[in-house]
Amino acid sequence: MTASIRQLAAGNSKKLKPVLCALCAMLLAFCVSASAQQPKKLSRIGYLSASDPARESTRAEGIRLALRERGYIEGHNIAIEYRYTQGKVDRSSLLAAELVRLKVDIIMVATPRLIRATMNATKTIPIVMMGSGTDPVVAGLIESLARPGGNVTGLTLLSEELGGKRMELLKEAVPKLSRVAVFYETGAPGTVVEVKEALPVAARALGLTLLPWEVRAANDFDRVFAALNEERPDGLYVPSGPLFRDNRKRLVDFALQSRLPSVYNNRAAAEVGGLMSYGGGSRGQLPACRIFRR
Repeated sequence: MTASIRQLAAGNSKKLKPVLCALCAMLLAFCVSASAQQPKKLSRIGYLSASDPARESTRAEGIRLALRERGYIEGHNIAIEYRYTQGKVDRSSLLAAELVRLKVDIIMVATPRLIRATMNATKTIPIVMMGSGTDPVVAGLIESLARPGGNVTGLTLLSEELGGKRMELLKEAVPKLSRVAVFYETGAPGTVVEVKEALPVAARALGLTLLPWEVRAANDFDRVFAALNEERPDGLYVPSGPLFRDNRKRLVDFALQSRLPSVYNNRAAAEVGGLMSYGGGSRGQLPACRIFRR
């Protein structure tokens, strides 16, 4: 993997790769229940998001485009039922149960919280993870990567395992880096593990001091931003998590206004002005697509 400031992977064709790979798992999931379906049946996909339609539009359109490229056209031979919690945790279980009542063939979902809510709602409908960046084993979603068990499939980018590399890249970009503020979201188990277990090891090796800041909700950001302006760290590390994804532009704007070098787990942050990002690549995931096409 190589990284460059502002954008670590070039080319529009690469933007859809994580989506395409999630779709491969999704389409494989279709095959699991194909024998129980009538010929020419309109397959139904449940799409459950922690965000809202506007913020989710890019990923949703990427999924529709990737489906069309494989002959699955919304309104023709597939139907997609979209549901959004819009950041309201209490809606997770209600919307997951609603998709189950609609008898969709599969349910696509990204965040660990929503995956868990969907697992509680059904033990039979395939649940397709959309590469949230959280280790599903650590989060208790599957038994192991080799033998997941249950009805959860899909892919994960294991983004937190790359935390040490992100910290190393930030240090290379800012040689005088010493104190790094690190955000973490309590409701995202993978983020907590990354910040409290993985990052301290990398920080010690690089001679860095971490300044962890817990963020529970979007209205915490103003308080944390004000505290950081007082404390003046040398850099900012923003991990994965639905709260940070939904407030990506806000985080980037703060870092720019505060002249705070920052690193993110997703290239989307670099595309809206973040200094750099480093995330999981897609090598090794394309064979799953070839398996489906057999």
